[in-house]
Amino acid sequence: MPKSTTDQRLLDGDGRTDWVHTDPWRVLRIQSEFVEGFGGLAEVGPAISVFGSARTPRDHPDYALGEAVGAAIARAGFACITGGGPGAMEAANKGALRAGGLSVGLGIELPFETGLNEFVDLGVNFRYFFVRKTMFVKYAEGFVVLPGGMGTLDEMFEALTLVQTRKVTSFPIVLLGSSYWGGLLDWLRDSALTRGTIGEGDLSLIHLVDDPQEAVDLVVQGARHGLAEPADTTTSSEAM
Repeated sequence: MPKSTTDQRLLDGDGRTDWVHTDPWRVLRIQSEFVEGFGGLAEVGPAISVFGSARTPRDHPDYALGEAVGAAIARAGFACITGGGPGAMEAANKGALRAGGLSVGLGIELPFETGLNEFVDLGVNFRYFFVRKTMFVKYAEGFVVLPGGMGTLDEMFEALTLVQTRKVTSFPIVLLGSSYWGGLLDWLRDSALTRGTIGEGDLSLIHLVDDPQEAVDLVVQGARHGLAEPADTTTSSEAM
């Protein structure tokens, strides 16, 4: 027979806290983040996710580009979802808020960023990147990608992989800024495609534009009218 009951062990305040760092407890934390995210965003309505660098200064042209994107999203009747941080994310939230739209920020626990920016209407904070990424995709009709670094590239390529493998449907991905993104697309075409690690149709999943309104229009058109089936991507058996 056990020497103590389950209730007794639950209520026994012996001061030890190492149990909160065990994997079973982490599973509950992950579950709670999904529940909080789904509950908080369930009534957001049609939305567009915007990605970009947290390091973009407020006096940089890319910041103005972000504001214009956020405003165009709001005028189209969509909510604007960003990572809720500074830089390009702040710019898009600011543009959406000042244009009368819903400004959403999905924050992440990082050692070098503190809290959500001041232009967020609805904010949800996450510990886990993969939970946060699920929310970006689940509640958005598509992505507009401003110039950004590692985090932006990660989010962009994950979105491309989801579309290429048909884990999501009718999901436009628009890169804004040909001077910034053009070299990457050249590499995909000249190196990856030539080597056969991606298929010709994979490149058609990406739109490259310079005008913020055009970027938003591409996503809105895809959301309201549906996109044609993506071109055949089976020339390579690998996902991007």
